[in-house]
Amino acid sequence: ASTQKTICRSREIFTDTDFPTRNRTRRTHERTLRKIPAGMATSEEQPRNLSQYKRYRIADEGCKTFTSIDQNKVEASIERIYDRFEQLVALDPSLPKLHRTDHARYLQVSLERLSSSYECLDSSRPWMVYWILNAASVLNLRFADELLNRVVDFLIKCRSPIGGFGGGPGQDPHLATTYAAVNALCIIGTDRALDAIDRTTLKQFLGAVRESNGAYRMHIGGELDVRGAYCAISSAKLASFTPEDELKLFQGTAAWIAECQTYEGGFGGAPDLEAHGGYSFCAAAALMILGGEERCDLHALLRWTVNRQMAYEGGFQGRTNKLVDGCYSFWQGALVPIVQSLIARKEHRQEILNVSLFNRLALQEYVLICCQRPTGGLIDKPGKPADLYHTCYTLSGLSVAQHCESHSLPLVLGDEHTNELLPTHPVHNIPPKAALDAYRYFLQLDQPTSAAEGQPGGCNGKAKAASKTSVPENVSQVPSTSSRSSEAGNSTSSECTSTQPSEDQSMES
Repeated sequence: ASTQKTICRSREIFTDTDFPTRNRTRRTHERTLRKIPAGMATSEEQPRNLSQYKRYRIADEGCKTFTSIDQNKVEASIERIYDRFEQLVALDPSLPKLHRTDHARYLQVSLERLSSSYECLDSSRPWMVYWILNAASVLNLRFADELLNRVVDFLIKCRSPIGGFGGGPGQDPHLATTYAAVNALCIIGTDRALDAIDRTTLKQFLGAVRESNGAYRMHIGGELDVRGAYCAISSAKLASFTPEDELKLFQGTAAWIAECQTYEGGFGGAPDLEAHGGYSFCAAAALMILGGEERCDLHALLRWTVNRQMAYEGGFQGRTNKLVDGCYSFWQGALVPIVQSLIARKEHRQEILNVSLFNRLALQEYVLICCQRPTGGLIDKPGKPADLYHTCYTLSGLSVAQHCESHSLPLVLGDEHTNELLPTHPVHNIPPKAALDAYRYFLQLDQPTSAAEGQPGGCNGKAKAASKTSVPENVSQVPSTSSRSSEAGNSTSSECTSTQPSEDQSMES
């Protein structure tokens, strides 16, 4: 009974309405999709009355479990924070505020010198570079050119002679750190940074970790899961592989990803594993690029995703019966508009993109009120220390919550001049312009010189591959990173490879 109660409490919170059962939640979601009128403006969201939302706290019905005990502890800590906030906002109506200066200082210091506590992440150093650069990008913070050149020098040292990037100089290549390095170099965006991506050896490395059925291992002889497929696909798109290369590398990949969908609707890391927010993001983002969404139950995926938003906390959990976590602000928050875009593309229903299907202000409340450290950096949940991973993905989720309705003005909680972030690409989780610029850079390299100099083909905007990978207009409001139509000037598009307007990206802890 306690487990069922916990499952039911993680429900959609589009309004103040109390949905007493999961079946009613499902019906509400389906009615929402059916009734969205074409041309509808932004969803009419208002900040929640946090005192009234206490009714959504867990009720264990006198049967305590480890899950319910942990949930009660988290809710109690968040209740104290929300109660204090309601008193403070009566004194200062401009609250909540994004501590932009503190976060910028935290990122600047971290990029130049890490504390010894990060020693355990020695094999993840490109990740730390990427987390810092992407968090800085949504904050509109630009590092000095000299420092960015040093970052490029470091990532070149991480590049493997057999292709891809390792977790540090001299380490074996790995798809996760390859993805992080490619993203970081695209964010820097200089010719020198983009030239550090050796597409010839990258293609060889992707072929070496590919299985015959289209699945990908994280490294040679390593574990096989959907993260590998996403990291490979995203890296190939940003590096502008030719359609022929893409077809060869990713034949069967969409079908294998579809096998990872579970009875809940979300995706596990591999077939027959539990549905999980990070893996579900990887699966949906990969399908947004590749196509193949017709193999999946997208409505079940959307129901599962929106039900991961916690009714009281406002943030997202990663799995059923788990605790809220700031990083899922991106993994689940970006997943919602991506799935809406997949449904729009599959069913030719662009009106589905006209309104977001999660509570964007509730997510911003959780991030801004509960997840900021006074000394800079963002956190998983109250009581946890700040770290670069949660700083990146919590800020990325905040950006998605503000900008995911691309046809309308941003929806910003608090003072928009203080709290508004720059958009991030929901599919790649880098600045949308950085994704488009990288695609164009490699495409231009290929057009005049590929035959003479043996340069491999471009990322994702060529002819037939482009039409398959488009993101319909709503995933975000930034330019597409892949199709020729967006490259030619369709700046409203944004996703990954498309001939239609669209947009956005990332991984999991």
